[in-house]
Amino acid sequence: MTYEELLKKAYEKLPKKAEGSERLEIPELEVIKEGTQVIIKNFAQIAQAIRRDPKHIIKYLSKELAAPGSFDGKRASFQTGAMKSMIQKKLDNYIRDCVYCRECKRPDTTLIKDDRITFLKCEACGAKYAIKA
Repeated sequence: MTYEELLKKAYEKLPKKAEGSERLEIPELEVIKEGTQVIIKNFAQIAQAIRRDPKHIIKYLSKELAAPGSFDGKRASFQTGAMKSMIQKKLDNYIRDCVYCRECKRPDTTLIKDDRITFLKCEACGAKYAIKA
């Protein structure tokens, strides 16, 4: 094969231009407290904006906040007295660890579960690496 043929073949294997390569727009947390519960009213919108399964985010936040959490389709609730700033910080950590690619710093990624290991695969540059559970 000539160089041009090999180059054409390589370009065909590259992923198509990923959507949303601009800055990721995440809605601001809408947090209310009801007794010992903290409720995130716009949790479904946040999960949709970062293209992640709400259950995965709930699992991560529950572990980080050391409090049980649940998701009812639109809202998330946690049995904790954590402040909005603490929840925002934990959510930012999730986005940094489980959404943005470490190589190209783009949010165009997907989570792939292989056996018991979860991988973050970048649709923009093709990088793939394991993330902590």
